Amino acid sequence: MAVLKNNRTAAFRICKEERVIVISTVFYILIALLIFGSLVLIHELGHFLVARAFRVTVNEFSIGMGPKIVSRVAKKSGIRYSLRMLPIGGYVSMAGENEASDDVNAFSNKKVWQRILVVLAGPAMNILLGFLSMFLMVSLTVANGSPLASTTVAQFQDGAESSKYGLMIDDEILKVGNVYVHTGDEVVYEIMNNTKIVNDRYATTDLLVMRDGQRVKLENVVFPILKDDQTGVVFGNYDFKFYGIQGDFGTLCKNAFWRSLSTVKMIWDSLIDLVTGRYGLNAMSGPVGITKQIGTAVKSGGTTLLYLFTVITMNLGVFNLIPFPALDGGQLFFLLIEGVRRKPLKQEVIGTINFVGISLLLLLMVFVTIKDVIGLF
Repeated sequence: MAVLKNNRTAAFRICKEERVIVISTVFYILIALLIFGSLVLIHELGHFLVARAFRVTVNEFSIGMGPKIVSRVAKKSGIRYSLRMLPIGGYVSMAGENEASDDVNAFSNKKVWQRILVVLAGPAMNILLGFLSMFLMVSLTVANGSPLASTTVAQFQDGAESSKYGLMIDDEILKVGNVYVHTGDEVVYEIMNNTKIVNDRYATTDLLVMRDGQRVKLENVVFPILKDDQTGVVFGNYDFKFYGIQGDFGTLCKNAFWRSLSTVKMIWDSLIDLVTGRYGLNAMSGPVGITKQIGTAVKSGGTTLLYLFTVITMNLGVFNLIPFPALDGGQLFFLLIEGVRRKPLKQEVIGTINFVGISLLLLLMVFVTIKDVIGLF
């Protein structure tokens, strides 16, 4: 009887643990869907609002792709609003978007600068949302009693290499390499990204610091290196601590602004690194991988999740500005060509190029999704 009771207790414990895992997984997926949906909504809302401001005829505003879940037509405007099954995107369907139209308010019949603003509005909304969420994250950090990192060196780690090559306590770092910095987070990122790897232990970069009211240039300051086990990429690593600052509203705004710009730069640098081969495709994450990261962020706390949300929305904005077919950047590129030529490209040519672009993006998404699923096991 004792053995049977122990087996029953063990089975109950395993069942309980499995139930917790299932509930947690569903919860993380729901949060991921909520995040994806809100980012798509904000992006498409940008296109929609600017299109309506220029009186462009809008046929449909859709969140999601594929089969419809819910759909209704507004009586006054005639615009169809839809929620679709696949949470991988959305769209604003406009008259004359992909073909010539006799409608005077068709997208194709609007001035080039108006169409450019309609296209730019989607990515701009994502980047603006990123700034607002960054401001909220910075505000919560200060509200929780944690100071913001300044750019002034407060303390060196034991055996810090940078202290041996001219960097001193109370130095205010103004520039790392060729990049001016305004927050401690920017300093950390630029040391990681803007250093020259010397060997398997050290990296170097130039610094510009403010010392006793004078600007001092420090050449070839040495830092230890940090290796990413997942990608194998080697970075420079800072070896000191910053003074903290308590921020008023103006300080919070400035910190959020510069950190937002730094995040946009980080995303752009990462895209360039993907193209140049510094990062492999294994460094990319699709919906499955991002959902996993969201689950990890939820466990870590609200500010971590908020920062991940900031990075994802800015990533969506920056990625869409790439001049690649089927992206907003591709459409923007065609419009700029039209502005220079003073006549549009043939719709057949644009359609073919966009079809190839969409096909390549879908193949990339399938590859990344398969990689992410394999990585779960």
